[in-house]
Amino acid sequence: MARAKMGRPTEKTAKKWDDRKGPKQWGSKQDGPKSAGKGPYKGTGEARGPFKGGPTAKGPYKADESGRGFKKDDRRGPQNRMVEMDPYDDYDKEEDNINLIEGRNPVLEALKSGREIDKLFVQKGASEGSIRQIIAIAREKNILIKEVDKIKLDNLSVTHNHQGVIASAALYKYYEIDEILEIAKEKNEEPFIIILDEITDNNNLGSILRTADAAGVHGVVIPKRRSVALTPVVAKTSAGAIEYVPVAKVTNINQTMEYLKKKGLWIVGAEMSGDVYYQKDMTGPIALVIGSEGEGIGRLIKENCDFLVKIPMAGKISSLNAGVSAGIIAYDIFRQRQLKSLKGGIH
Repeated sequence: MARAKMGRPTEKTAKKWDDRKGPKQWGSKQDGPKSAGKGPYKGTGEARGPFKGGPTAKGPYKADESGRGFKKDDRRGPQNRMVEMDPYDDYDKEEDNINLIEGRNPVLEALKSGREIDKLFVQKGASEGSIRQIIAIAREKNILIKEVDKIKLDNLSVTHNHQGVIASAALYKYYEIDEILEIAKEKNEEPFIIILDEITDNNNLGSILRTADAAGVHGVVIPKRRSVALTPVVAKTSAGAIEYVPVAKVTNINQTMEYLKKKGLWIVGAEMSGDVYYQKDMTGPIALVIGSEGEGIGRLIKENCDFLVKIPMAGKISSLNAGVSAGIIAYDIFRQRQLKSLKGGIH
């Protein structure tokens, strides 16, 4: 029997490598990415260079010798390619760190509200102003405090604006519709709810939560699909309001609107084909529907509203940011209610 030739195969033989064992079991330069290739030949998965592949690769990410990260390409096929991660792509990072609270004011409000916090990461040397207050409250509540370098906080941060402090907390609680209605009842107030139809921007949701807290809104409703959830970016944008405004996540917005109607609420949609908002009486139990910037309120949801209101526009732009629109109309509802309670009616 002829003795197998040892060493790295030549270019001619690289494509046909059998299962014979050896100290290194060399394959071709393409063995890594093509380790799952069809046919009788198997790659070793030990390819050097910028790509790591093969059946031995662990997890969705594999770093090469230079320490650069790579993630599996979405394309299917025998090559099992690995592509370099975009360091600014926060989608996966945000999902993994959804329980983080970043920034001085959001962390401070979370502590004050009684939110369950596991640990506090504080930048070394940062002890001035509100940081000192945060540390004092955390110590009073026996929360673990870790002093870390700024680089560590930068790596943890989703918002890229941690201001020297990040808290790791329990996941945000989502409320039921009946819980929101009960909150209004306990305050002896007519229910005031904001319903968001496919708001996908973190900043818009954070801004609306901030307005909701200031305007006396009892709760915000978002759909389970095609909507941004309660994330660290939303928490940061809301400036802590996320700790005080109940948010319900529902399967079907239309069914929720029907349920609220049965509970006595009027459903008003923000839509350019409606009446001017300040000409309508919105002092009773009400749910305000705000649509996405690009599409507005969906057709079926619009048809299910009791009436529609618009914000008059004097300029060239035909629409406003969803967060701004919600703020303008919500504050007029607040104004009308205040006048009614003070004077017994709207004047």
